[in-house]
Parts: sequence; structure tokens; C-alpha cells
Amino acid sequence: MSTEKCIHIAIVGRPNVGKSTLLNRIVGEKISITSHKPQTTRHRILGIKTVEHVQMIYTDTPGLQQQPEQALHKHMNRLVSQIVNDVDVIVFVVEAMNFNEGDAKVVSRLEHSDIPIILVINKIDAVSDKKLLLPYIEELQKQLNFAHIIPLSARKNKGVDALEKVIADMAPEKAHEYGEDDITDRSLRFSVAEIVREKLTRYLNAELPYALSVQIEVFKEKKNSVEIHALIVVNKPSQKKIIIGKQGQMLKEVGTKAREDIEKIVGKNVFLKLWVKVQDGWANDERNLRELGYDVDDE
Repeated sequence: MSTEKCIHIAIVGRPNVGKSTLLNRIVGEKISITSHKPQTTRHRILGIKTVEHVQMIYTDTPGLQQQPEQALHKHMNRLVSQIVNDVDVIVFVVEAMNFNEGDAKVVSRLEHSDIPIILVINKIDAVSDKKLLLPYIEELQKQLNFAHIIPLSARKNKGVDALEKVIADMAPEKAHEYGEDDITDRSLRFSVAEIVREKLTRYLNAELPYALSVQIEVFKEKKNSVEIHALIVVNKPSQKKIIIGKQGQMLKEVGTKAREDIEKIVGKNVFLKLWVKVQDGWANDERNLRELGYDVDDE
């Protein structure tokens, strides 16, 4: 019988480099929400993958905020720092041909770490001239002493298996912490709230997605259905009006799309009720953040 191995991995990087897409691809299911807008991931999201005797426990982290003015942003940055100090390996994700100030800030956070760092260069499918990748990689090698550098496309599932093999080879002998079929430590309630927030983030324009949060107030499972009531919290009455939309159309559309995704994960018919509440300054108040499910007490 093979000796069990277990390894903890933190996936870090600036906002919008594809960290959540990479985690979802590795695990094989959507456990971390995605969008093209920054600040989509706000929580510590755990993804678990067990292959034979090796268990890999990934943590998807929020993108590091360059100007953490609100309590929410400070919480997100503290969370990243806490996670990277408590893992076996760090996966630092950057975007192919686009290393910027945000990436440099992540480097400054990691440069004194004695934890092995794997550099993942994501979105290589978007690079039309692949000859440009080699000099780009050579420049990135100067940033930190990386244990490995792996170009890949999480979206196209190219090179992801190479990353997983490298991580599995680094795993220490250690008992598994989760069952072999577990893929996350998050509850269904949490996943449902995140799905609703994802749809809002994708449908709403400009800065509004960053001014809202979602809280599940009712989650009743029945034999063939689930009844869910979700509260959307915003800062201003004008934001509430936008989310509801003309004759309630926006809220209805968001609800329909969210319900379709929720039904896929619960395997039952879903009755989803959404409503919107104004709570001024929720993102800058630690008590509000705690009530909305942010783990500020753990920091």
C-alpha cells in the first residue's frame, strides 16, 4: 500500500489573472466564481483533489489590492498574507505578456518567503506569436528564485496537468485531511451566495459589483426541491434601483441565471427569491463584514 501524501498550495496573484479559473480546472468543478472584473474572489476558497495516494489542497486567494482603503480590501490582503505563510508551496499566477505593477507588488510580498514558489504563466492561448514567450519567461526568472516555471492555459486546459504533476512530486508524506471524494470545504449555502454574486458581477456595469454582497437568509431542502432566499446588500438607494432594474427585469434575469447554476450543484429544482437591502458603508465596517460571512475574526 502506498504511503499517503498531502500538500497545501496557495494560488496567489493580482486580480484577474485567472486564479479561480485555474482552481476550477484542477478540481474539475466550479467551486470558485469567475468574471473578467477584479475583486471577484473575496474569500478563502479551498479546492481539494486526491489522485491515488496524493491529496492536493489548493487555496484560491483574493487578488492583492494595491490601495486597500476599505475594511473589505484590508481583510482581503490580510487573508492572502495569512494563507501564504501556512502552505507547503505557493503558485504565483501571472498573465502571459502582461507583467505590471500589481504583479510587482505580489513579488514584493513573496521575495522574503522561504516557501517554494511555482510561477504559472497563464493565458498563453491569447499569445499569437509564441516566440515572444521565451524572452518574457527569461525576464520573469529575474524576479524571484522560482522552483518551477510553467506556462499554461487554464481556460483551454493546456499545461495544467504538468503543474499538477510538479505539485504532486513535491508532496510530503502526510495523512490525508479530507475524504477522497471531497472537492471543497465550503458549504452549499456559501456556494449559492457566491453564484448569485457572480451573476450580479457579470451583469452589472462599472463599479457596482464591488459595492454589493450576498447573504443567504433561508436555505430549506425538501425531497425534490430547495427553497432559497438571498439578500443582496448594497451601499446606496441608487444601487438598489439599478440592481432591481426597470420593472424588476435585472433582478429577474440575475435570479434566472443563478437558479440554473444552483440547480446543477444541488441536483434538485430550486425556488430562488432575491431581494435588495441598502446598508450604507457595509464594506468598511468589520461588524458588517462579520455578519456577511467574512472571516475577520480569524485574522
